Amino acid sequence: MILVPVKNLAEAKQRLSSILSPEERLALARAMCEDVLEALARWRSRPPVAVVTSDSFASDLAARFNFEVVADDNSGETGAIEMATAVCRARGAESTLVVPADIPLIESSELQKIVDCAPPGGAVLVPDAAGCGTNAAWRSPSDLFPLRFGNDSFLPHLAAAKATGLPCVVLELPGIARDVDRPEDLRELASASGERRAQKLVRSWKLGNRNQV
Repeated sequence: MILVPVKNLAEAKQRLSSILSPEERLALARAMCEDVLEALARWRSRPPVAVVTSDSFASDLAARFNFEVVADDNSGETGAIEMATAVCRARGAESTLVVPADIPLIESSELQKIVDCAPPGGAVLVPDAAGCGTNAAWRSPSDLFPLRFGNDSFLPHLAAAKATGLPCVVLELPGIARDVDRPEDLRELASASGERRAQKLVRSWKLGNRNQV
């Protein structure tokens, strides 16, 4: 099963507050979430998708794509995924693939590559562009090791995966690697090729003419 954790979008992207207003951060978070769910919807051979959230916009968006919603209690991304992983385990899901909702350049072909490279038992990890965070995590069995998300989650996840004694594959996938957390990420998103919702939104702001506060 694919799990997409989405926290309260009104509180998302606080690290962009030096350059974006609260209304702009909300609009960006919603656009990125829609870009990610659209990419999943385009992936024809995908496993079932569940959006783990208590955010009403994300829940409505999931319903539009006929994705399941697993309600969380706003305890944070780590707690939400731990809870959703337990749901998957109880249902007998053989594997989980966790992807965040702030990687708008994600490609369905990259998701397929994760599945194609996944060992029958073990893990696949996709780091962010800086090599610090984890932007996709495949686990088989579904609860092979706990996921603990944060700015520097990749090396702890890699260590946890290796500690299981099962294979761990690390993939460099540029679309998945490109998350949006810092002002410079916004400019890179705007200049990248493509016409995703988040890209068009950021381009419309003309951030090159804006000073950080």
